[in-house]
Amino acid sequence: MPEKFDVIVVGAGPAGTACAFTCAKNGLKVLQIERGEYPGSKNVMGGVLYRKQLEEIIPDFWKEAPLERPIVEQRFWMMDKESTVNFSYKGLEWGREPYNNFTVLRAPFDQWFAQKGVNEGVLLINETVVTDCLVENGKVIGVRTDRPDGEVLADVVVLADGVNSLLGKKLGFHKEFRPDEVALTVMEVINLPKEKINDRFNLEDGQGCTIEIFGDSTKGNLGTAFLYTNKESLNIGVGTTLSSMMKAKLKPYDLLDHLKNHPMVKPLLSGGESAEYLAHLIPEGGYHSVPKVIGNGVLVIGDAAQLVNAIHREGSNMAMSSGKMAAEAIVKAKVRNDFSEVGLSSYRDSLYNSFIIKDLEKYKNAAHTFEQYPQYFKDYIPMMNQAASKFFTVDGTPKKDKQKQIMKSVTGEKGTLKVLSDMYRAWKAVK
Repeated sequence: MPEKFDVIVVGAGPAGTACAFTCAKNGLKVLQIERGEYPGSKNVMGGVLYRKQLEEIIPDFWKEAPLERPIVEQRFWMMDKESTVNFSYKGLEWGREPYNNFTVLRAPFDQWFAQKGVNEGVLLINETVVTDCLVENGKVIGVRTDRPDGEVLADVVVLADGVNSLLGKKLGFHKEFRPDEVALTVMEVINLPKEKINDRFNLEDGQGCTIEIFGDSTKGNLGTAFLYTNKESLNIGVGTTLSSMMKAKLKPYDLLDHLKNHPMVKPLLSGGESAEYLAHLIPEGGYHSVPKVIGNGVLVIGDAAQLVNAIHREGSNMAMSSGKMAAEAIVKAKVRNDFSEVGLSSYRDSLYNSFIIKDLEKYKNAAHTFEQYPQYFKDYIPMMNQAASKFFTVDGTPKKDKQKQIMKSVTGEKGTLKVLSDMYRAWKAVK
């Protein structure tokens, strides 16, 4: 007879561990199954962790978690081939408790987070692949793994198995995602002494900086690049939708090399030593791609539920919040002994009333708009850089005349109505 648990969580990323921890903390018998050698060995993100959502699960976690740097400055670069137009905010209040966000390295952080669940009673099994959900009379009753005699039963199975959730697909919760609904991100960890990082990014000890880069970083295709500071290393990466990669015939690691050798980026990396290469699929479909998240005996959370806000580079915080909401729904269902879709429905209610779905709905048309109309990345970002160069070049031309020249160069190529139409379309996509 297979062993029976209250909850089986498939995956040990932020979503799965948040769910497993919260369930165990509420007295439930929890099995967490991770396919990697250890939590974090298969997980990749740029490296920014927001404080608020994890604090709701583990208060004052920053006092013991393996974090890198609290972020005090966020920069945004609109990049052309030899220039950038920069926007930034630096606030020293972010460098003090309770902080806003941190850079992290996923392997040590995920292991620490999963161990917190183990300390609460979670049974964590690594190097194990869940191949199927067990279904009886229309209800998920457990999972089948690749281990001998690998069937395990549970009242509820929680799918936290990543962006292309094969288990969710087998259950009919989602279709095969289109290339424009998924992005491929490649990144590299580059070791660099703390003193050089502080000097190059104008930081002091205990301060971090993030840079989000648009435009030439993806050769004008829809996507973003990033450069984040750790204690003694940098995370640099770039990602575009698979559809953009296919159309432009881009190779991911060629795109990363292009970014690393850009004249605005190369000096920041000078003297660094490559420590690790990573690649990861990220859900980019947003609101329109959120699959069915609840069924009889099963819930879907995190990346498996497509809960990523690409516009604001938010994913891990949404993952942890969804895991916590799922756990709270399971605890309620346990009291009623009702693990049907109706019995677990408070998860969907909580999710759709939260910042997660509200933010995804706000930007529901953004990715599609910017992919369908590539001029925003290919044309307008270079125009912005050229306009800034012209305006700040002191050559004896009166500033009023410069402004007229800039407006003429912007509207002359495309026409005033075309430019206004493009700006209005972009505003509608993100308003």
